[in-house]
Amino acid sequence: MKIYLNLFHAIISEIHFWDKLDKNEKTKKLSPFLKDFKEIDILVEYFDDFSVNLSKKNLNFFLKSVSSP
Repeated sequence: MKIYLNLFHAIISEIHFWDKLDKNEKTKKLSPFLKDFKEIDILVEYFDDFSVNLSKKNLNFFLKSVSSP
């Protein structure tokens, strides 16, 4: 479990300033963690779209689906 936590923190520290990086830099940041993954560009686009989607919605949008009446 410790190895997974260290890997998670390493990834988070690399993508901390994700919005300020260009596409090539984002690919370089993810490449060491996904050496056998051939479609890193698709993953970069996915994370960019996800980030935009999150920024358009407020916290209440996500909490409504979790809370029960």
